Amino acid sequence: MIEVSHLSKKYRETVAVDDVTFTVRPGLVTGFLGPNGAGKSTTMRVILGLDRPTGGWAHVQGRPYTEHSSPIRTVGAMLDAGQVHPRRTALAHLRSIGATIGEGTGRAREVLDQLGLRDQGRRRVGTFSLGMRQRLGIAAALIGDPGVIVLDEPMNGLDPDGIIWVRALLRHLATEGRTVFVSSHLMGEMAQTADRVVVVGQGRVVADMSTEDLLSGQAATVSVRGPEPERLSEVIRAAGGVVEREGADNLTVRSIDSAHIARLALQHHLEVHELVTQRRSLEDAFLELTHDTTDYRAHSTTETAALT
Repeated sequence: MIEVSHLSKKYRETVAVDDVTFTVRPGLVTGFLGPNGAGKSTTMRVILGLDRPTGGWAHVQGRPYTEHSSPIRTVGAMLDAGQVHPRRTALAHLRSIGATIGEGTGRAREVLDQLGLRDQGRRRVGTFSLGMRQRLGIAAALIGDPGVIVLDEPMNGLDPDGIIWVRALLRHLATEGRTVFVSSHLMGEMAQTADRVVVVGQGRVVADMSTEDLLSGQAATVSVRGPEPERLSEVIRAAGGVVEREGADNLTVRSIDSAHIARLALQHHLEVHELVTQRRSLEDAFLELTHDTTDYRAHSTTETAALT
């Protein structure tokens, strides 16, 4: 597993990470979320021994990453898929990494095949698209068959098919009992991929919980559409619901669920054309959690109009 305890990192007067503590456990995909500048990349760099912490510590499998006798076999990491010599072929790049741990061409070809790059091994990396470089970066992370996977924005630049494929790969790695730690800005994908999320803002942890618990804690609304919205509103309010009118025949209801609304409509012989429960997304939860920790926030359309 990955253990981070009271981790802090300062760059001169700038505090990038401030007393961060969390644990990433095996058998799960853990999403690492936060606005730009929240300290995600710095935390990952400290975990991988690329930066020294100002305070606290980060251990992988019970010790600092740099103390492992074969770090590549312990942790597979991708922090920047672009850090590859553009004139190297994909196969040569993976072969050079594998050679440091005694792996030959066979293992390089195996991970190329696993990442869907079987026919691209002889191409120079400089000719790769962003999505192909992302796949090559993940291939490099897997070449040592590590028990811990650390990936920074692995879905960046991938097309929809590639995103679905990476999601399936991460889930598969977790089911094998590996520790999978992934940062991403794609909230919809993290909602479908991550079992657990650690959310940071301005260098501090603002949430550390299962994805299910985070989403279940978000209040649901019910959208109801029917030909008699006024009567339906009265019935729902009398039952304790909070109702807002949306358009000519649509209501947004809080405080009671869709099953209760359906029973009320049936009891009062009210026609309902649409009844949809709308739970807030991971993106909504993320924006709420990080609202006060975002350094740069755009004005809404209304605010922008008022300023002009």
